[in-house]
Amino acid sequence: MRLSPLGDSALYAEFGETLDLQTNQSLQALAAALRARRLPWLRDIVPALCGIALHVDPYHPGLPDPILPHCKALLAECLKLAGKFEDSGRTVEVPVCYAAEFGLDLPELAAKLSLSQAEIAKRHAKLLHRVLMVGFSPGQPYIGGLDPRLSLPRRATPRTRMPAGSVAIANLQTAVYPYETPGGWSIIGRTPLRVFDPAREPPSLFAPGDRVRFMPIALSEFERLA
Repeated sequence: MRLSPLGDSALYAEFGETLDLQTNQSLQALAAALRARRLPWLRDIVPALCGIALHVDPYHPGLPDPILPHCKALLAECLKLAGKFEDSGRTVEVPVCYAAEFGLDLPELAAKLSLSQAEIAKRHAKLLHRVLMVGFSPGQPYIGGLDPRLSLPRRATPRTRMPAGSVAIANLQTAVYPYETPGGWSIIGRTPLRVFDPAREPPSLFAPGDRVRFMPIALSEFERLA
């Protein structure tokens, strides 16, 4: 573990430089163990792909000083307890329409992977996936567990517009775009669900550690749910 300052009111603990699903799952459990402490000076705990950020209140009278060694000891202590918090995420079912209208990159992927478009959709929906982190834009999940047979790098030329609800894949991960934003991942379908809604509690459909099951739906069902 490498702990370093992240601006003037946060610390970042890094547990590796490459994505490892088991390490990420341990990070989710560590975040849950930290939240269970309910420390008044700890504003937020944000797990990432390979590390975890601790956002603190620099003006809180109970803030430990010096903060760095205290947080290092706190993390080490919570790591020992993290096993009790493993597998605490929900299972989120996400309807996805893999029709040609929404799977904009399916023809290109089918040619590159030597698979039919239907087989790509089938392989994507077959496995149980897991949310590794939420970021880039509010509520956007980075979801691990993609079938290795579907793994390809990002597109050479990113799109300036990824339609809201787009389900896209790259580098053994799936992303679901909450808004229309630029993006470089390959679009294979679209969900009618609202991924992020500020008026909803919680506003994000996904949280780190959640399990995700993609449910194929027909175009008529998409239009009914949209």
